[in-house]
Amino acid sequence: MKIFISADIEGTAGILNWNEAEHGHADYAEFRALMTAEVLAACEGARAAGATEILIKDAHDTGRNLMLDPLPAYASIIRGWPGHPDSMMFGLDASFQAALCTGYHSKAGTEDNPLAHTSNLRISRLILNGEVASEFTMNALCAARYKVPVAFIAGDAGICAEARTMVPGIATVETLQGFGAASRAISPAAARIAISEGVEKALSGASLPAPVTLPEQFEVVVEYNNPVDAYRASWYPGAKSHGPRAVAFTASDFFEIQRALRFMNS
Repeated sequence: MKIFISADIEGTAGILNWNEAEHGHADYAEFRALMTAEVLAACEGARAAGATEILIKDAHDTGRNLMLDPLPAYASIIRGWPGHPDSMMFGLDASFQAALCTGYHSKAGTEDNPLAHTSNLRISRLILNGEVASEFTMNALCAARYKVPVAFIAGDAGICAEARTMVPGIATVETLQGFGAASRAISPAAARIAISEGVEKALSGASLPAPVTLPEQFEVVVEYNNPVDAYRASWYPGAKSHGPRAVAFTASDFFEIQRALRFMNS
């Protein structure tokens, strides 16, 4: 059984401040280690369920966050960003039985996590087919392109609730709940136990969740905080201005949406 893990950091148990998520800050080392520990817990759970091969995408910021030496021999890792539109799901293909998400966070414009955002801090909202979308939204649809189900997610309460609505049957571990600039989190030790057990149970069940159904048509609207970013993005082929700070793009193939966002959000 081949398993793919997309690992972020802003939904790691206990995280609160951007200094804890960014290279160069003294607080980062602790949360880099905690992010790694949650990924290791997911690997252990997958292995217990019968996984023989695990591919991990380090999917936060620089793509150089996870500590390498603790990774098990049956896992491999993609670090950095090749520029491919699959982005946080790069490396996934149809040969995988399931995808897992760790350290995931709520979408921009919500209050479930002080670090809530979508893709980057220049975006105020990402709207897909009339609904405000998260990174999980886009990544679950990316997995659906390969007909791979997303079977598990660990992250803040908001993104777990969203995942349960989008993917009926998905297993979730809620690591924290935001309250303005504060949060309440479970302990890292409790998170690791819950992630390991949750992944094992999710992958050992009689059936996995179905891959998300891809709509026949897509319209993505990117609302930026700064009109300068909207103007620049409007020059992507097929993109159109959608108000003073927003750009819209339509396509029938979700990969074309991913490709557009790859350039419009850079």
